[in-house]
Amino acid sequence: MAGPTGDRAMPKDQNHPPYAASAATASAPPPVPPRTGALPDRTGLAILLMCATSFIFAMQDAFSRMLGSEYPPVLVVMLRYWVFALFVTAMVSRQPGGLRRAIRTKRPRTQILRGAILVVETTLMVEAFVRLGLVGTHAIFTAYPLLVAALSGPILGEKVGWRRWTAIGVGFVGILIILRPGSTVLNLGAGLALASALLFALYGLLTRHVSRDDPAEVSFFWTGIAGAVTATALGIRQWEWLAPSDWAWMGMLCALGTLSHWLLIRAYELAEASALQPFAYTQLAWVSVIGVLVFGEVLHMNVVIGTAIVVAAGLFTLWRARMRGG
Repeated sequence: MAGPTGDRAMPKDQNHPPYAASAATASAPPPVPPRTGALPDRTGLAILLMCATSFIFAMQDAFSRMLGSEYPPVLVVMLRYWVFALFVTAMVSRQPGGLRRAIRTKRPRTQILRGAILVVETTLMVEAFVRLGLVGTHAIFTAYPLLVAALSGPILGEKVGWRRWTAIGVGFVGILIILRPGSTVLNLGAGLALASALLFALYGLLTRHVSRDDPAEVSFFWTGIAGAVTATALGIRQWEWLAPSDWAWMGMLCALGTLSHWLLIRAYELAEASALQPFAYTQLAWVSVIGVLVFGEVLHMNVVIGTAIVVAAGLFTLWRARMRGG
C-alpha cells in the first residue's frame, strides 16, 4: 500500500514493490515506512506476513471479479478508492507533520499522473478478471517486472546490462507460451491484462522517479487522494446502487484491502523488500486455487510453464537491478 517520519532513512529497495500488490488492490504496493533502529530484523515473521498478505490479495481479486461481473468495474474501483483515501488520510495524519507535511510535494503533476495511471490500471485489471479469469490474467500480469526493467533505461536513464536484457527476452518467451499465438484466439481479456501490466510498470517507474524528491508518506498520500479523485471522475457517471447482499461483499473487499495494506506495511518494517519478494509470488498459487475451485477455471499446462519462466526471469531482473553494473 505508510507514513515514515522525516528523521529516518528509507529502505534502499523501497521502490521495488512486491508482486503481491497487484491491480486488484486499492492501490499498488505503497511506499513503505522505514525500519527503525528499535525494530530488529525479523525476516521469518515478515515472510509469514507477506504470505498472509498474498493470500488476502488473492481473495481481493476474487471479490473484484465477482463484483466486476455484476457492476461496471470502474464503479467497483471508485468505491474501493473512497475507502482507501480514508485509510491513507488516517495513516499519514498519525505521522509527525500530519497532512500538512504529506500534501507538500515537489512533483505535483507526476504524483497526480501516478494516481490516475493506477486507477486506469486497476480498472483494466478487474475487467480482465471478468473476461479472462484470475489465472490467465495473473499469468500475463507477471510480466510487469520485465517491463519495468525494459523501460527503466528510456524513462529513468538507468543502465540495463546484457544479462537483464537476456532475462527480459526469456520472460517474453514465457508470455508467448502463455498466450500461444496461432493456436488460440487472443481475446480482449489478454490485451487488457497486458495493458494493465504495462501501466503498472509505468506507475512503478514514476514512483521511483518521484522518490528522488518526495518522501514515502507524500507519495502514499498522493496515490490515495489523486486516485480517489480520478476514480470518482471516471466512475460517478456509472453509479448504480448495489444489491444489499453485494454491499456486504463490497464491505468485505474494502476491509480486506485495508488489512492487506496494513500487513504489508508491517512486513516491510521487519525485513527488506528484497527478502520478501520471492514469497510475494505465493499469490499466484492462491489465485490459481481460487480460480479453479471457485470459478471453474482451467489451469492449462502452457500457462503453468509460461508463468514459471516469467516469474524466474522477473526475479532475476530484480536481483540484477540491485547489483552494480546490471
